Amino acid sequence: MGKAKKTRKFAAVKRMISPKEMLAKKKEAEAERKKNEKKKDSELINIPQQSSALFFKYNTSLGPPYHVLIDTNFINFSIQNKLEIVSSMMDCLYAKCTPYVTDCVMAELEKLGPKFRIALRLAKDPRFERLPCTHEGVYADDCLVRRVMQHKCYIVATCDRDLKRRIRKIPGVPIMYVKQRKYTIERMPDAFGAPNM
Repeated sequence: MGKAKKTRKFAAVKRMISPKEMLAKKKEAEAERKKNEKKKDSELINIPQQSSALFFKYNTSLGPPYHVLIDTNFINFSIQNKLEIVSSMMDCLYAKCTPYVTDCVMAELEKLGPKFRIALRLAKDPRFERLPCTHEGVYADDCLVRRVMQHKCYIVATCDRDLKRRIRKIPGVPIMYVKQRKYTIERMPDAFGAPNM
């Protein structure tokens, strides 16, 4: 038997890149880069205006009587720890406190059902002020953060870790929470019972 002839494939050559193609690619890349630079220049940098009530990190708009925005789980934790909300706040801050409950927090308590009816009854207490909400949706955390960003005269009472983390990013807003069966407050100048940071 003889050896089979291998036929050469016609025009099987490596493709050569012509100098014209290289120039076209460079021009394309440069045009893309210029386009991105123009886009960056045209975008406005939106920096939120700092509150005039802040003196460095110290919030000068805070003072007795304190306005305390209450979150859903703060009411639940207060019930679990058998703490009376208004008197425990006064014990923590040594001053008169006005608890505020937003419509979103009330809606959240109503959604939780009959298991949390005591918390709902507590939130409807006449000593608690109601704040109406004008925005869409009933997610209480977003509502509280938005309200605190607009007006820095509030102390936020919450035991929710995610909400605490979000509020810590806002300068000059103290956070009240339940710790060792009493209320403590962080980021408040000369506050009694505040944990050492």
